[in-house]
Amino acid sequence: MSGLIMAAQLILGLAILVTLHELGHFLAARAFGIRVEKFYLFFDAWGFKFFSFRKGDTEYGVGWLPLGGYVKISGMIDESMDKEAMKLPPQPWEFRSKPAWQRLIVMIGGVTMNVILGILIYSLVLMKYDKQYLSNADVTDGIYVYELGKQVGFENGDKVVAIDGKPFERFEDVLSSRVIFGATLTVLRNGRTMEVEVPADFYRRTIEAGKGNFIGPYRSALLIDSIIAGKPAEAAGVRAGDRLLAVNGTRTLSMEGARKMIGESKGKPVALTLARGTDTLTLQPVVSDSGMIGITYHTDFGSYPLTAYSTGQAFRYGTSDAFEAISSNIKGLKQIFAGKEKASESLQGPIGIANIYGGIWDWRRFWAITGLLSMVLAFMNILPIPALDGGHVIFLLWESVTRKRLSDRFMERAKVAGMVILLSLMVYTLGNDIWKHIIN
Repeated sequence: MSGLIMAAQLILGLAILVTLHELGHFLAARAFGIRVEKFYLFFDAWGFKFFSFRKGDTEYGVGWLPLGGYVKISGMIDESMDKEAMKLPPQPWEFRSKPAWQRLIVMIGGVTMNVILGILIYSLVLMKYDKQYLSNADVTDGIYVYELGKQVGFENGDKVVAIDGKPFERFEDVLSSRVIFGATLTVLRNGRTMEVEVPADFYRRTIEAGKGNFIGPYRSALLIDSIIAGKPAEAAGVRAGDRLLAVNGTRTLSMEGARKMIGESKGKPVALTLARGTDTLTLQPVVSDSGMIGITYHTDFGSYPLTAYSTGQAFRYGTSDAFEAISSNIKGLKQIFAGKEKASESLQGPIGIANIYGGIWDWRRFWAITGLLSMVLAFMNILPIPALDGGHVIFLLWESVTRKRLSDRFMERAKVAGMVILLSLMVYTLGNDIWKHIIN
C-alpha cells in the first residue's frame, strides 16, 4: 500500500508542476497571438494517450508517459521536429513571426510560473500548517548541542545571534542550507561574543547524520500528531499527543532526523523515548520493511513562546525559503562538477523522488516537497541546454544582441543534441534509482 501512496503522490505532484509550467508557456503565447496546437499533461509518445479534446485551435490531452508534458507552439522548432511545417512561409500567428522579445517571454513563461508556484506553496505551507515560528530572541536558555554541533565547536547553552554577521529572526534559520553549506555563526557564550565556523563540507555530514543531529532549542521535541491504524506504532502503544524525545537513545528534534533513524531499523524494533504528560517511557515498535512505523509528527518547541506568521511574514519568509532551495541546488551541482560529490548519490530520478514523498500521505509534507520540486524544476529548465527553456533563452538573447537569427538547420541540430543529453540523463537517473533500490 505504501508503494501505491508513493506513486500517487509522485504523479499528483508532477501533474501539478507540469500543468502549471506548460500553462506559463501557453498563456504567454496566447497573449501575443501565437497559436498553440497542443497542450498535453505527460507525453503522448507514439500517438498513445488516455484522452484528448479540441477547443479552438488547441488540442488538450493527457498522455500515458508521466515524464513531463508539453505545448506545441506553431512555428517553433520543438520536440516534434516538424520540419515540413517550418518549410512553409511564416504566418502571423506563428512563433517565428514574432519579435525576439515576445518569443523570449514565451520561453521563460514556464520557469516564471514554477517560481511563482514555488513561492506560493512555501508561503501557504507556513500559513496553513506551520502557522507559528520560534523567534530566536525567545530561545533564552540557548541551544542543545548534538553530535554534529559538538564537531564544529558549539557548546550547550550557546546563544546564536547572527549568521555570517547578520542577525536573524527565526531560530530554524540556523538549520538552513545557507548554514550547512558553510557559514560563520556568532554566538554568546558565558557573556562573551565568539564565532563558530561551519565548514563548507558540513552538508555532507548532515546528509549522513541528518540535520536533527546538529543543534536545537533545549526544550524542543517532536509532537506525534496521529497514529495510523494497524501500523507498528499503534500495536506498540504509541499515542497521538506523545512527544518524541529520542530514537534508539539519540535525542533528536527534526522530522527528517527521526525519519532517518527510524528507517535505519527496517525489520527490527526501534526504541522510542516518549514524554506522555509528566511521564517518560520507552516503547519499541517494529519498523516495517519500508522503514515506517505509522506516525506523523512535527517539531514542537515545548514551553517556548511562538510567534504567529502574519500574511506578509509568511510570503516574505516563503519567498526567501523558496530561493534558498534554488541556492542549495546550485551549491550541490557545484560540488558534483568539482568532483566532491558523486552524481550517483546526489541525483534523484522518479523512484528516488517517490521515496522522498514517502509511503504515508501527509499533506504538509506533500506540499513542502512539491514546492521544493517546483523551484528545482524552474532551475533545471533555465539551464542553457538546447532542449530546455534555457537553451532557447540563450539563442534568443544571441539574436537580440547580434540582430541575426540562427538558422532552422542549426536549431534542429541543437535540439537533437539537447534531447540526447536529456534522454541520457533520464536513463542514468532512472537506472541509478533502480540500482539503489536493488542494493538497499
